Amino acid sequence: MEFYENRPRAPFLGLTLIGKAIAKWWRIHKTRRALDRLSEAQLKDIGISRHDIS
Repeated sequence: MEFYENRPRAPFLGLTLIGKAIAKWWRIHKTRRALDRLSEAQLKDIGISRHDIS
C-alpha cells in the first residue's frame, strides 16, 4: 500500500471547521457592534428594534 492511498482525504478538516466557526462568530460580533452604535431612529428606519439586536 502506498502512502497516498492510506492518508485521510481532508487532514485539516477539523482546523477548517474551527476557522469557519470563528469567522462566523467574528462576522456576527462586528454586525452587532455596528448595530449597537445606531440610534433608535436609525434602527427604526431599517425596521429593527434594540431588542432584535441581542
